[in-house]
Amino acid sequence: MPEATTTESSALAPQIQAYLQRSSWIRKMFETGAELKARHGVDAVCDFSLGNPDLSPPDAVFEALEDLARRDQRFGYMPNAGYPEARAALAAFLSQEQGVPVSDQDVILTCGAAGALNSFFRAVLEPGDEVLCPSPFFVEYGFYAENHGGKLHPVPTNPDDFSLDLDAVAAAVGPKTRVVLINTPNNPSGRVYAQSELHALAELLRSKSRETGRTIYLLSDEPYRFLTFDGHPVPSLLPLYPHTVVVSSFSKSLALAGERIGYALVNPTMPGKAELLAGLTLTNRILGFVNAPAIGQRLMQKALGAQVDVQLYAQRRTAMAEVLEGANIPFFKPQGAFYFFPKAPGGDDVAFVQALQEELILAVPGRGFGTPGYFRLAFCVDETVIRRSAEGFKRAAAKFK
Repeated sequence: MPEATTTESSALAPQIQAYLQRSSWIRKMFETGAELKARHGVDAVCDFSLGNPDLSPPDAVFEALEDLARRDQRFGYMPNAGYPEARAALAAFLSQEQGVPVSDQDVILTCGAAGALNSFFRAVLEPGDEVLCPSPFFVEYGFYAENHGGKLHPVPTNPDDFSLDLDAVAAAVGPKTRVVLINTPNNPSGRVYAQSELHALAELLRSKSRETGRTIYLLSDEPYRFLTFDGHPVPSLLPLYPHTVVVSSFSKSLALAGERIGYALVNPTMPGKAELLAGLTLTNRILGFVNAPAIGQRLMQKALGAQVDVQLYAQRRTAMAEVLEGANIPFFKPQGAFYFFPKAPGGDDVAFVQALQEELILAVPGRGFGTPGYFRLAFCVDETVIRRSAEGFKRAAAKFK
């Protein structure tokens, strides 16, 4: 008898195979950058693709490290929500930042903001639930929602200044809506949502929760809260809407991106908050995060209130604006974070990013953030790199006139 033949199946689940096909544009540009740098030299490439802070942590972080090194310190297991003393210090800090009294029982420490987002989605989403999010948005949000049976539902913002389109949000909310996720200051647009639009959003969610008979959570992702320009305030959502959860990290403010230290803050006035916090503490453990790193918690505890030099980012923003103006590329001047999200000359963001690559300039197409026709520039690089890119931007833009 002839031997039976078998077809070798993929090592991957179909969902992950599909993810690889539409993998992050940021990651693609990172790989392209590595190739260009290997071919032309690191100093020849102007890399604005990755939002990886280049500044050194503030002195308080190094002082905390020295203190830890001198002590007979243990780094064993801890309570699942984090070291009690670290949570207490964080709660005191957040009480000042958010303008409402926060207790140590209102916060849990997580492996960065990403760990907090995944823990929250695992705790509250059921299969088919929707997470509404203004567009443009951080690309990983879609993956995080799908990790736990949800689906990201992007909602367009106003194209001139990326402000919230509340009519579009109202039209998008339905019986499957479980979470509205906002990121302010926004990656990639640099928009800081104003008090008036956040107040209107809160009123909208109150009305829609009554209409659908289901609590809609407002989830605010705030790792760039510390980094604003021209006096733009970042309003606290906690006084505006009881079902608010704030997630954030110290990756940018303390320049500790690799240490993965973040948190989830549940509104102290939320009805049923104890149940949600218990759920978050559980999901933080069973997803495999277990705890934020022990050293990271200690560094955060000691360095709360310190931050990197924001003035350096302000100078870089000015330099990047001058480069774009010199190339006649229209843009919204960011109110916060360290990104520009200009309109792509010619309207095709992929084509323009490819033209920039020919000038050894790395950017990310806007479709990677759910908004084709734009491109993202991360200006967390030395000002000399920004200034050096000016002629390349001019030549690339000239090809689309």
